[in-house]
Amino acid sequence: MADATTSSITIAAPPDRVMAVIADFPAYPDWAEQVTSVEVLSSSGDRAERVKFTMDAGPIKDNYTLDYTWAPDGRSVSWTLVKGQIQKRQNGSYTLVGSAAETTVTYSLAVDLNIPMIGMLRRKAEKVIIDTALKGLKRRVESAA
Repeated sequence: MADATTSSITIAAPPDRVMAVIADFPAYPDWAEQVTSVEVLSSSGDRAERVKFTMDAGPIKDNYTLDYTWAPDGRSVSWTLVKGQIQKRQNGSYTLVGSAAETTVTYSLAVDLNIPMIGMLRRKAEKVIIDTALKGLKRRVESAA
């Protein structure tokens, strides 16, 4: 993913348990800061394919829809923006590498807004979003252990 911001975190849980939390979209408002509501619009089997989010990050609020692609091995998921109010592009992914004891989760994100933003500020905002999401994911997975 060109021009993406990437960060990683290690979680004390096997990859399948981490991916189960990532795939549980209705629970996002419980642990993903700034996500206030989630609606799964379509799915295939037990995996969501199109999901609508409502986000409230103080001065930035958005309703947006993402399409998800799940790796057959259950170790990664990627998404692209279908539509958004303030976003004109969002590409992201979670990639999991781990064992029965722990998983390293790498989150990559690239966002373009409909409002002008200097590249350095955009990357800083992406970094804050990623770090907040990874810490929330870690808390959620490890508290369910």
